[in-house]
Amino acid sequence: MAALRYALASGRLTSLRPSRTFFLHFRGLANLKPPSSLFAPLDTFPERHIGPDDAEASKMLSQLGYESIEAFVADTVPPKVRVSTHSVNNESIPSFSETQLHTRAKELAGLNKPFKSYIGMGYHCAVVPPVILRNVMENPAWYTPYTPYQPEIAQGRLESLVNYQTMVMSLTAMDIANASLLDEATAAAEGMVMSSVSAPKKKTFVVDSGVAPQTIAVLRTRAKGFGIRVVTGNASAVLEDPKIRFDICGVLVQYPDVNGNMEDFSTLAQATHSLGALVICATDLLSLTKIKAPGEWGADVVVGNSARFGVPAGYGGPHAAFFAVTDRLKRKMPGRLIGRSRDIEGNPAYRLSLQTREQHIRREKATSNICTSQALLANMAAMYAVYHGPAGLKRIATKVHKFTQVFKSAVESIGYKALNGAFFDTLTLDVASLGSAEALHAQATAAGINLRRIDDNHVGVSFDESVSPNDLVNLLNVFATYASAKPFKLSDLSDPGSTSIPRELRRTSEYLPHPVFNKHHSETEMLRYIHHLAGKDLSLVHSMIPLGSCTMKLNSTSSMIPLTWPEFSSVHPFAPYDQVKGYLQIIKELEDDLCRITGFHAASLQPNSGAAGEYTGLCVIRAYHESRGEGHRDVCLIPLSAHGTNPASAAMAGLKVVSIKVHNDGNLDLEDLRAKAEKYRDNLAAFMITYPSTFGVFEAGVLDACQIIHDNGGQVYLDGANLNAQIGLTNPATCGGDVCHMNLHKTFAIPICVAEHLAPFLPSHPAMPVRGEQSIEAVSAAPFGSASINLISWAYIKMLGGHGLVDSSKMALLNANYMAKRLQGHYNLRYKNENGRVAHELLIDLAEFDKAAGLKVTDFAKRLQDYGFHPPTCSWPIQTCMLIEPTESETLEELDRFCDAMIEIRQEAGDIISGKQPKDNNLLKNAPHTISAIASSEWNRPYTREQAAYPLSWLRERKFWPTVSRIDDAYGDLNLICDCPSVEELAQH
Repeated sequence: MAALRYALASGRLTSLRPSRTFFLHFRGLANLKPPSSLFAPLDTFPERHIGPDDAEASKMLSQLGYESIEAFVADTVPPKVRVSTHSVNNESIPSFSETQLHTRAKELAGLNKPFKSYIGMGYHCAVVPPVILRNVMENPAWYTPYTPYQPEIAQGRLESLVNYQTMVMSLTAMDIANASLLDEATAAAEGMVMSSVSAPKKKTFVVDSGVAPQTIAVLRTRAKGFGIRVVTGNASAVLEDPKIRFDICGVLVQYPDVNGNMEDFSTLAQATHSLGALVICATDLLSLTKIKAPGEWGADVVVGNSARFGVPAGYGGPHAAFFAVTDRLKRKMPGRLIGRSRDIEGNPAYRLSLQTREQHIRREKATSNICTSQALLANMAAMYAVYHGPAGLKRIATKVHKFTQVFKSAVESIGYKALNGAFFDTLTLDVASLGSAEALHAQATAAGINLRRIDDNHVGVSFDESVSPNDLVNLLNVFATYASAKPFKLSDLSDPGSTSIPRELRRTSEYLPHPVFNKHHSETEMLRYIHHLAGKDLSLVHSMIPLGSCTMKLNSTSSMIPLTWPEFSSVHPFAPYDQVKGYLQIIKELEDDLCRITGFHAASLQPNSGAAGEYTGLCVIRAYHESRGEGHRDVCLIPLSAHGTNPASAAMAGLKVVSIKVHNDGNLDLEDLRAKAEKYRDNLAAFMITYPSTFGVFEAGVLDACQIIHDNGGQVYLDGANLNAQIGLTNPATCGGDVCHMNLHKTFAIPICVAEHLAPFLPSHPAMPVRGEQSIEAVSAAPFGSASINLISWAYIKMLGGHGLVDSSKMALLNANYMAKRLQGHYNLRYKNENGRVAHELLIDLAEFDKAAGLKVTDFAKRLQDYGFHPPTCSWPIQTCMLIEPTESETLEELDRFCDAMIEIRQEAGDIISGKQPKDNNLLKNAPHTISAIASSEWNRPYTREQAAYPLSWLRERKFWPTVSRIDDAYGDLNLICDCPSVEELAQH
C-alpha cells in the first residue's frame, strides 16, 4: 500500500490517479447539510432528489448575476401571481425521511385487508413471474425511458411492444393491434367513436347487456360529446327494432360476458355488417387460448385488459388495454402503433408508425386525444407471453377453466344453481333457494373472501391463475357452510376431464408461432432476453432526458417500493371500502396535498392519463354550465401554442375549438382573446391555457386572460403539464384557473383539481358506494383510475415535504436558466421575459442552420444521441425549435455535460456552414453512428471515426451506443408491418 501511495503521489501511476469524474461522483457527500439535531433522520429525501447542492446552486446563481435564489425567482415569476411563502411549507405538508416513509407506508398497507377476491368483472389477481417483477417492473431501465420518438435509442422497448402487438393480433386473430391503451372501458369507448366515424350519419351504438357495467358508464360519458345514443339490451333483440337498425353505427359485445356466458356472435356480426355497422368485441386474452378468436367470427374491433398476463391488480391499475382491428380500419385506430422499418444501412429497425393519425398532428380534427400507451405494463404482459409461450398459456388457461368446472359441479351438488351453460372462468349462481345473496356475502366475508355482488338472488364467482387447491376448497366451504352441507376436502374433488366449451366455440387455430414466444422459457434465457432489450434503450439510468414539457425526473426507488407489496398490488378495484382503508387514507392525503399545492377545493384521481385529465376537466365544465341552464355553451378558446391534446380533448367533450393568436415574443395575444371571448360570449364554455406557457415563459398577462374569460361567462382550464415550475411560487387557482390536471411522469399524478363551484361535478363510478347527484359518469374503468400509481405521488410529496417541494420548483427554474445562459450565444434563445429569464424550460431555434447548411432539427437530435443524450422535445411547439427541460433532479455536472455536447455540435455545424465539411455527408447528417459503423472495415467519410464516436473526452468512459443507424420513416409507413418476424424472415435476415 505504501508503494502504491508513493506511485500515485509521484505521478508514476498516472493511470490510477483519481480522475475529475471520480471526485465528482462523491460531490454530494462533501456538501451534505449537518442534521438539525442528533435525533434528526439522516436519510432526508430533498438532498437525494434535488441534483445541485448549495455550492452548485450558488455557482449557477452567480453566473446569472444573483446573490440569492429569492432574487432570481422574483425576476422569473410575475409578482402578480406569486403566492404566500407559507402556502406550501413543512407545517402544511410535513416531510418524511425515506425510512419514515417506509414505516408509514407499511402502517397504511396494514389497513388493507388481504381478502381473496373472486369478483372478476375484467380484473384478476395476476401471478407476476419473479423474473419479470424484479427485472422489468422494478427496473428503472424499463420504467424511466420516454415515449420512443427517438427510435434509434429505443429499440429494446420497441421490440417488446411489437411482441405485445403480435401477442394481441395472434390471440384475437385480428390484422393489426396498437401498442396499448389505458384500460378496457376507455378502449371500448375508442371503438365506439371509431364506429361513429366510420358511419358519420348514424348515431346509435348498441351495447349488449353482458358488457361490464363500468364499461357502459364510460361509454355514456364519452358518447355525450360525440352526440352518440347508447342503447343497452340483448344485442340481437335490439337489432330487430327498425328505428335502431336504420341508425346503428356499431355494436359492443363481451366475450365471454361479465356473467361468464359465451355465445357464438357470428350471426350477430353478419347482421350488424349488413347494416353497415361495426362489431366491437371486449374479450379476455387468456380465454382466447381455449375459445374461438373474435377475428374468426367477424369482429371488426377487439379490445380488453391485458393485465391478466402478469400485471398486478393494483386497486385498478395501471394496466395496458389492447386494441386490435381489421386491416381496413388501421388508419383510424387510436394510440401508438409500432412498425418494422429499416435504417440507412438496410438493417431491420422498429419505429412509431402512422403518426399522422395522432392528436398532435390532427389537433381538433382528431377523434381521440390519446397521446400515450401503457408501455411498462404492455411490456410486462408481452414478457409474460414470451416466458410462458403458447403451450404455457394454454396450460394456465386449462387449469383456470377446470377449477371453474370443479367448483360448478361441487356447488350444484349441494343445491346451488349455476346459470351458465358455456363458460370459461366465471359463473353466475342463483342462491335464492338457499337464502339471500347478502347472507352468503356475509359468510364469505367472514372467511376473508369477496364474491361479486349482482343482486339479492345472485352472486358471481371468477377464477384466475392465483387460485390454489386450498383456495378452491376454502371457497367451496363458504358455500357448503351456508347451505348447511358437509365441508369439502380436496380429496372430494376430481379432474372433470371434458370441457364445458361447446365444440363450435373451441379454438382450433394456431397462435403465437413466432420464435420469440417459443425460446425464452427458462429463467436464465428470459433474464438474458430482458437485459438484452434493456441494453438497447437510453433511459434515466444513463443520462438526463431533457424533454421540454415532459419533466423527466426520476421516480425514486423509495417511492416505487410499496407498489409491489401485496397489500397494495393484489387489491381488486371493486373491493368493499372497509377492506381498503389504507388505500383510501393515501388517496385522501394525496387529494388534500394536491389541493394545497394547486389552491383548489377538490380533486379526482379517476382520470388515468394527462389527456384523460384534460377531457375530464372539460366534461366537468360542461356539466357545470348545464346545471345553470347554459348547456348551449360549447365554444372553447385555445392558443395556437397549445399541446395537441388540448384541441383534441375539447372536440371529444363536444366543444367547438376557436384558436387564439400568440405574439412573436411568445405571449398570448390578449386583444385577440378579448375579441373572440366577446364575440362568443353567449356560447363561451372554456378557455384552455398552459402555465408557464409551452414556449417556456411565465406570461405576465395570465390573470388578465382568465378575467376576460370569466367576464364572458366561461371557465378556465389550466393545463398542469408545467406545474413543476409553480409549487409554492404560484398556483393554478391564483393564476385564475377553475380546473387543472397534473401528470405522474411530470410532477405528481394524473388527477384533476377543481374550484369549489365545480366540485359537485367530479366523476362518479358504478362501484362507488356514494355518488353525487350532479357528478358526471365514469371516465375510466376503475373508481380511482390507475390507483397504485398514487402511491408514487403520495410518497414523493410526503418525502419532500412542503419546503422540499418549493425548493424543487426553484431548482427546476434555476437549472433551466443556467442552461439558457450557457447556450446563449451558441444558439438563438427564442423566448424569455422582460428580465431575460425563462421558466423551467427553454426553447432554442435552429432555423438559421437550415438556411445556412440544410441542417434540420432532426440532424441535431440524432447527433445528440452520439453524445449519449436523449434529444430534447423536437419541432414542438415550433417546427424549427428544440424545447429543453432539465428538471430539478439533475446535477450541475450533468447540466454542463449536456451544454458541452450542444456547444460542440454547434461547432460541428459551423464546420458545415464554413465548408470544412460537406453539406450532405457530415457528422450531423450521418448521425447516429453505431458501433458496427465505427468498426466497419471501410470508412469513406470526411471525418475520423474518433470524431464520430468520441467528440468529447468523457465519452470514452461513459458511452451509450445506438443499436441502429438513422431510421427510414417513409419506408416504414409505405411497408407497414407491425408484428414479430417469422422463422422464415429471421432466416432470410
